[in-house]
Amino acid sequence: MFGISQGFPWVMIGSALTAWLKEADLSRSAIGLFGVIFVSYSINFLWSPLLDRFQLPLPGIKKMGLRRGWIFSMQLFIAACCIVMANMEINQSLFYIALLGLVISICSATQDVAIDGYRIDIIPTEDKDNLSAASAAATAGWWTGYGGLGAIPFFIADIPGWSWSQSYYVLAGIMLLLGVPVLMAKEPNIDRERMLEGADRFYHSAIDSAIQAKTWQRITTWLLITLVEPFREFFNRNGVKLALSVLLFIFLFKMGEAFLGRMSIVFYKEIGFSNTDIGSYSKLLNWWVTILFAAIGGLVNIRYGIYRGLMISGIAMASSNLMFAAIAIVGPSKPLFIATIFVDGFTSAWSSVAMVAFISLMCNRAFSATQYALMASLGVLGRTVLASLSGFIVDGMDGNWAGFFVLTTVMVFPSLIFLWRIKHHIDGLESRNT
Repeated sequence: MFGISQGFPWVMIGSALTAWLKEADLSRSAIGLFGVIFVSYSINFLWSPLLDRFQLPLPGIKKMGLRRGWIFSMQLFIAACCIVMANMEINQSLFYIALLGLVISICSATQDVAIDGYRIDIIPTEDKDNLSAASAAATAGWWTGYGGLGAIPFFIADIPGWSWSQSYYVLAGIMLLLGVPVLMAKEPNIDRERMLEGADRFYHSAIDSAIQAKTWQRITTWLLITLVEPFREFFNRNGVKLALSVLLFIFLFKMGEAFLGRMSIVFYKEIGFSNTDIGSYSKLLNWWVTILFAAIGGLVNIRYGIYRGLMISGIAMASSNLMFAAIAIVGPSKPLFIATIFVDGFTSAWSSVAMVAFISLMCNRAFSATQYALMASLGVLGRTVLASLSGFIVDGMDGNWAGFFVLTTVMVFPSLIFLWRIKHHIDGLESRNT
């Protein structure tokens, strides 16, 4: 259910908003630039340390605990933004819709930090099998929110008398319902203060001679542990060379999929598919395929290891992009569309499960939210700032969709080189935690 809450906001500011913009006759380049509002997913590591150490001082929220308090608060803010958007017309309020989309993005990215930290906190570090199983569940949930629930606004848009703006009332209601599982969940029992005693002594002694006032000493120590220690610990534990290789792999792995995904709805509508076709195949069919292969991907990771899961899924992900090129050449063939969605869903699920398990494996539980956010945000960077240029690329290629999809295939291979370079480290971590 938490995975659904993570995936669902991408409908509001991703596929649904893209279709709304396309029907308002915005250009490919302008629609692509709307992807900049996703930038918060790329930089949420900047404020993620606060989610490991600070509780929101809101009425009733503090009693929910650190993780649940942040999750529930962000869900309320997202629903409120949807209600405001539902009262706007895109041609008259384009700037304010973009601004609200950015607010949703920030709240959703913050919710992601809290949920990822929650998942890591409730699973023992040595429990590798449950780590992979939880990654599969999170991926299946994400795609249920993005694919299963994401079909709803497309069906609504084709109902006579309904508009894209009115569908945001429904999206707000669903977001509020997703807050119920948060109220029912149990807060993880993590003694963070005990785990941070060593870091506290390290920073306390480092500033002892520089700062004599005890109050300022405590404040400075708290800030250093909160904002600096998660990053220092990650690079210190792995070494600079390995840490940078890990971060580069994560950054590059889903680059091709990101560029493809940003333009997919525009491509479907230009090639001739209806909103109902997109909702049925790109959303609902993709949802079921993703859930099935998320489970299979989790089992593969348990049986054969995270490295093999990442390498196999990376090669398959690159190959699946070529099927979109085939649609661009053939035209709006529903059988080919179904086959493409099936293969794309399989590769997306498998690669996502493997990536979630890999990032979780690399985290120290004392800084689970911060370190996961640092690594995950790099993976999302390609889906935000860089992928926002995808519309310019298609326009620069004179609308050559087939060539664009071939280019997205080539984008995957540099990441596989970095993956091969860190193979021994991944194998060592898995052996140590077995």
